[in-house]
Amino acid sequence: MDKPTPLPQSAHLLDDLESIRQLLGDESLEPPLLTETVEEQIPLLLEEADPAPVVATEPTPQAPADPQAKRQETLLHLDSELRAAAQLIMQDVINDFTPHIENEIKRRLDARLERLLNQ
Repeated sequence: MDKPTPLPQSAHLLDDLESIRQLLGDESLEPPLLTETVEEQIPLLLEEADPAPVVATEPTPQAPADPQAKRQETLLHLDSELRAAAQLIMQDVINDFTPHIENEIKRRLDARLERLLNQ
C-alpha cells in the first residue's frame, strides 16, 4: 500500500551500471564485501563526484612528421573524451535513479536476509 511502485526498469539498473563499469575497464575491481568498511574517498550516491583531474600533456609540435604518431595522439584524445563523457553520463544516471537503485538494493537485501533467516 505505502510502497511506491518501482519503475519496470529499476531491476535492470544495477546490471546496466555494471555494464558501464566494465566498459570503463574496471573489471578487475571488486565491490567491497559487507564485512569490509568503505573508504572515505568513495563518494556516496547522493554526492556529486569530483570531475576527473585534467592531466597536462607536453605540447606537441604543430605538424608531427609521423602520421602514425598523429593518429595515435588523436585516438588517445578521443579515448579520454569518451571516458569523461561516459563518467558524466554514469553520474547523471546515478543522480536520476538513486531512489530506485536504493529501493532495489533494499529489496534484494531484504530477500537475502529472509532466505538466511529461513535456513
